[in-house]
Amino acid sequence: MSLSALNTAMAGLKTTQAAIGIVSQNIANVGTTGYVKRSLDTVAQGPGNSGVALGTIDRVFDENSLKQLRLETSGASYTGMMADVRTQLDKLYGTPGTTSALDGVMNSFTLALQTLGAAPDSAPARSAVVAAASNLATKIGSIAEGVQSLRTATESQLSNDTSAASGLLSSIAQLNVKIAATSDDGSKVALLDQRDQALNSLSGYLDVQASVQRDGTVTVMTNSGMTLVDRASAASLSFDGRGTLGPEDSYSADPAQRGVGTITATTPGGGTIDLVASNAIRSGSLAAGIELRDTVLPQAQRQLDDLAAGLSRSLSDSSAVGTPASTTTGAGFDIDLTGLSAGNAITISLKDDKGAQRNLILVPSKLNPPAAVNRTDAADPLATIVPFTLESDPAKLGASIAAALGSSFTVTSNGTVGKEGAVRILTPANGTTTIQGISASVTQSKTADDVTNGKPQIPLFVDGGGKGRLFTGSFDGGSQLTGFAQRIAVNPAVAAKTESLVKMSSSTPANDVSRPQYLHNALTTANRTFSAASGIGGISAPFTTSVQDFTQKIIDAQGAATATAQFLDEGQSIALATAQSRFAGTSGVKIDEEMSKLVGLQTAYTANARVLTAARDMLDTLLRI
Repeated sequence: MSLSALNTAMAGLKTTQAAIGIVSQNIANVGTTGYVKRSLDTVAQGPGNSGVALGTIDRVFDENSLKQLRLETSGASYTGMMADVRTQLDKLYGTPGTTSALDGVMNSFTLALQTLGAAPDSAPARSAVVAAASNLATKIGSIAEGVQSLRTATESQLSNDTSAASGLLSSIAQLNVKIAATSDDGSKVALLDQRDQALNSLSGYLDVQASVQRDGTVTVMTNSGMTLVDRASAASLSFDGRGTLGPEDSYSADPAQRGVGTITATTPGGGTIDLVASNAIRSGSLAAGIELRDTVLPQAQRQLDDLAAGLSRSLSDSSAVGTPASTTTGAGFDIDLTGLSAGNAITISLKDDKGAQRNLILVPSKLNPPAAVNRTDAADPLATIVPFTLESDPAKLGASIAAALGSSFTVTSNGTVGKEGAVRILTPANGTTTIQGISASVTQSKTADDVTNGKPQIPLFVDGGGKGRLFTGSFDGGSQLTGFAQRIAVNPAVAAKTESLVKMSSSTPANDVSRPQYLHNALTTANRTFSAASGIGGISAPFTTSVQDFTQKIIDAQGAATATAQFLDEGQSIALATAQSRFAGTSGVKIDEEMSKLVGLQTAYTANARVLTAARDMLDTLLRI
């Protein structure tokens, strides 16, 4: 037996022993989170490559499977949070059809009005209307408060998730340093496992992709292309949370106008980037939190604000509709705007010579210059918004509108309607634009106390508790619509004088059904225009329906959105489970496979040991000769 054979056997023993150690380590870490199966690479050596030597310890995994796992992890975090919050939001409205749900409370109110119409001189019936109205206002307010509570909770979650993500970025950079400085294979693969686990956890917060460099470090970027980690350098993420949020708190790229927190990335060089403004985060729990706080929940608030506004103004306003008018120089409409209040918008439908239609919305204001109007607060986001100052003298109404519209229109007061607040609006006969129609919703009472105004309209709902004030949709001092769902209340003047639900004036008989029937029809059959921002019926055009139907549409929309979110989350959970299974198929430890390897290695170890035993016996024999 040659010395070469002995060396080969010794090398085989050493290599086999090391391989057995790797297998034992794999078996010991079955089920350990983040552990990737190890393998030992060997190299041939000796004369004719007859021997073997230790190579490197490698991790067994598929790079594409790992990328897919991170992608699905990010998606699952996004859909999971969306489904969870939407489910909580849907529960705020109650179980559809039950008496305590929003639609049930609305139906109870309309039923109370219907009952009053059948017995207008009944004091209990009048009290029941006030009680049902109060219950409805309370229900709308409680749902709106729940919406803002969800926004506040989301704001807090964004803060926590941002802090956790920032910590992971720092850990990845530190692991990069250790990996680049480590030459021991066993220590390096353990560090690589830790770094991959940190990257997998990071992908739950935001969408990331990692690129491995030659020195073993990784560069981490968002899918939008922003670098978060470059070898030993990591960006720091911070969130300037604002605590409790209200309906008026919204995101703005202008820090002076922003009422909610934003995620800021600070680069190692000291530069800062607003990740929300730059749309750098597109998946993960952070993206879901941003969308919920700034889009989903504000839209739910807007739906409730629109419902509260429609509920109030359907009972207190009359619909003014223009009648066609023409002269030798132009054509247009006459419209009675008597009693026009700040916020009682006038909508003018226009058509140009190419057949394109658009709306022009005149918004009266008591301020001079008139209050600015945020386009998102208008019913039609595509309309041209024209604010104008509403003079105290009704005779000046035409002149105020004329000044706001400019020379393209001819506006005169006291048109064919023959009333103090009547105006005629015309466009030139040879002009490129024609007026298709004019409409407005005009509040009939002067004050909240004006409940016997001689008209069927009554300010049953007002803005705020105590005395309250009329809701007219004013923009003076800010949008009156924003947060109205939290402030809507029954008019104390009506609650104190329930006979006003029937008596339009002192001469109205106690059994007159005119006002009760009007109020019931105003809610159930009369159509109102609700803003496009509510998302009901689309996001680019206003939606026209009755107040009662709009209530049902809100519940249907929220239920459908919740079902869709849950369906997407279920699908994403399946995709994540598939990705995990695929990754585990190559990287996970399988006991049967490892035990089979162990048996083979033990056989090889025994064979190498027998060579050494034979050599020892031969030497003993030679020494005894």
